[in-house]
Amino acid sequence: MKKIALIPARYAATRFPGKLMQRLGDKTVILHTYESTLHTGLFDEVAVVCDSEIIYNEITGNGGKAIMSLKEHECGTDRIAEAVLGLPDADIVVNVQGDEPFTRKEPLEKLLRVFEGEAGASVQVASLMQELHDPELVADPNYVKVAVDKQFNALFFSRSVIPYLRDQNVQPVYYEHIGIYAFRRQTLLDFTQMPVSPLEAAEKIECLRYLENGIRMKMVPTSYMGVEIDTPEDLVKAERYMQGQ
Repeated sequence: MKKIALIPARYAATRFPGKLMQRLGDKTVILHTYESTLHTGLFDEVAVVCDSEIIYNEITGNGGKAIMSLKEHECGTDRIAEAVLGLPDADIVVNVQGDEPFTRKEPLEKLLRVFEGEAGASVQVASLMQELHDPELVADPNYVKVAVDKQFNALFFSRSVIPYLRDQNVQPVYYEHIGIYAFRRQTLLDFTQMPVSPLEAAEKIECLRYLENGIRMKMVPTSYMGVEIDTPEDLVKAERYMQGQ
């Protein structure tokens, strides 16, 4: 199987415009993400898919590969799907979010493994999750939560607390969805033909589109992935995290 990693990179992020070009140590956030993904050694090809010459030049000027989007896109999945149309020999496509500068090999390796063998033949799309222990983070709508079944298939994603703790004697496990996805090529292309679904529109969580269309999403538990940079405060956290590595 040919495995590629594509990193959607939108310059004008809503909550933190220009965040991917912010300095994190001696490099920009997007360059950290690109190099971290490349250095895993898991992929036949790694590229940043962007809507801005600023980001394009940042990657290519540092020896990397970047692809300019031809159209405007509402979500990162649509952006990489456009790029995949020009990569017909890709079998598995991994969407690594541009604001994940601490991307590591082990979680991505686990993610790719679920597509292998007889058991993996039925897997069309998969993603990562990690346990949340801090009650403040569980309650924070910026942290997308996911509930899963016993086979680790996603049941629902929400910015609200799921499950709601009505019985205080129960100790549920809370999972945070980490926005790194792996798709079979055709499943990714099919996604772009589906209209935005009602739950997706309400929560602003694009993977709900799969669940609302009856497509299972396999969730892969992993350990701490670092800091996803959504806000200026996250950038400060990322600096602290990098210094403590």
